[in-house]
Amino acid sequence: MDQELLSDTFVDLADTLVDDFDVIDFLHLLSDRAVQLLGASAAGVMLADPRGQMRLVAASSEAVRLLEIFQLEGEEGPCLEVIRTGQPVIEPDLRHAQQRWPRFTPAALQAGFTTVHALPMRLRDQVLGGLNLFSEQAGPFDPANMRIGQALADTATIGLLHERNLRRVEVVSEQLQAALTSRVVLEQAKGKLAERLGLDMDTAFTTLRRYAREHNLRLSDLAQNFINSDPADFPDLLNQPSR
Repeated sequence: MDQELLSDTFVDLADTLVDDFDVIDFLHLLSDRAVQLLGASAAGVMLADPRGQMRLVAASSEAVRLLEIFQLEGEEGPCLEVIRTGQPVIEPDLRHAQQRWPRFTPAALQAGFTTVHALPMRLRDQVLGGLNLFSEQAGPFDPANMRIGQALADTATIGLLHERNLRRVEVVSEQLQAALTSRVVLEQAKGKLAERLGLDMDTAFTTLRRYAREHNLRLSDLAQNFINSDPADFPDLLNQPSR
């Protein structure tokens, strides 16, 4: 095994903090390096989307891409099994797996693959997906290589979760900033309406809110438009009863 390539792969899979992080490119890196390092003929990566549906996201060859799509469409096969169970799925000779996967097995053999070893992409009880390794030769993969393969899958999983959490924090931060900005705008609109109609601030807020609801408007959008426009452009708002 190329130790320098192995070290570089772990570094690459752990580095998800770059500004232009591309999850598809990241997972293609995982599938390509799995082939280069683990003695596999081909590899594919499936992930569960937010609704729990399995999606093919990377494949090292067209043959395995088509096989993985067939696996999804047939709702049967090693990667679906590994994602359901969170445990490795090993089939050293697909010629004897007809009963296990009656639709997938003939398709895999026709594609030229005789062995499959699916590795879970998981962190504790959270299963994100699976790394499928295929070989054209019958017989199990080398156990030492499979331990490295699982370590690669685990590292990729941690990287994905870290990136997801980072995005979630950014989204929450953006939402908070938007809320704070909207609040400032709303206070300005309340003050403008209160001054115009001689209302207290609570009544001005009630008036704005009622108008927004009656006209199916977002309160923040109404407030922004009101402070940026001539009050005369809102005759209905200025003539609302201040109840």
